Amino acid sequence: MTLEGTNTYLYGSEPCVVIDPGPNDAGHLEAVRMAAEERGGIGVVLLTHSHGDHADGAEALVTAAAEKQALKAGGAAWKPEIVLPRDGEERAGLRVLATPGHAANHVCLLTSDGVCFSGDLVLGEGSTFVPPDGGSLAAYMDSLRLLQAEPLELICPGHGPWVTDPAAKLAEYVEHREMRERRLLAALERGERSREALLAEVWDDVPAEVRPVAAIVMEAHLQKLEAEGRLPGQLAN
Repeated sequence: MTLEGTNTYLYGSEPCVVIDPGPNDAGHLEAVRMAAEERGGIGVVLLTHSHGDHADGAEALVTAAAEKQALKAGGAAWKPEIVLPRDGEERAGLRVLATPGHAANHVCLLTSDGVCFSGDLVLGEGSTFVPPDGGSLAAYMDSLRLLQAEPLELICPGHGPWVTDPAAKLAEYVEHREMRERRLLAALERGERSREALLAEVWDDVPAEVRPVAAIVMEAHLQKLEAEGRLPGQLAN
């Protein structure tokens, strides 16, 4: 679900910004702290959203950074702030864009020269999990289109490699969800009402080991269709 793990980014210097410190993994957090120290220390920790694989290590990181600083200074040290920023804010040269869908509190962080730290809105490989949470899929699609309106040169995702052609990747993401919706609607309009049959037909390219996740994603699609008045009739398990 997290590909090779969570990507943590250091942005700027004297001091730097830590973006998504990741899970509470001691070895990873110490590597982040030491790399940040070479860039003048940690000024602030910014989170793209509150999921544990992005945020759980934040408190341990800032505590360790403050303790190391206190040892050097021979006394108390300032503890960096942990922030899940809000839409429209600017933090250390990063503009905050609210992009809900994968999580209700998800944001992307954008630089002035076209770099986007995308959290889980866009991954370097594969597609993003969108939970069945009322309007989550509709919000996710709106977030993708919001990002499409930005003049992006590079996407630095929360998982997987950098995306060097943001326009193509975002178009791929939008088309992927719309393709699932078209196939789902076609099956429903043909009269199919079994969730199991819908999953087997519409997500037929998904490996068996991740089919349970696909079933959850399908519920988000069904909720979107129901909210839009396009879900014909009741479904059976």
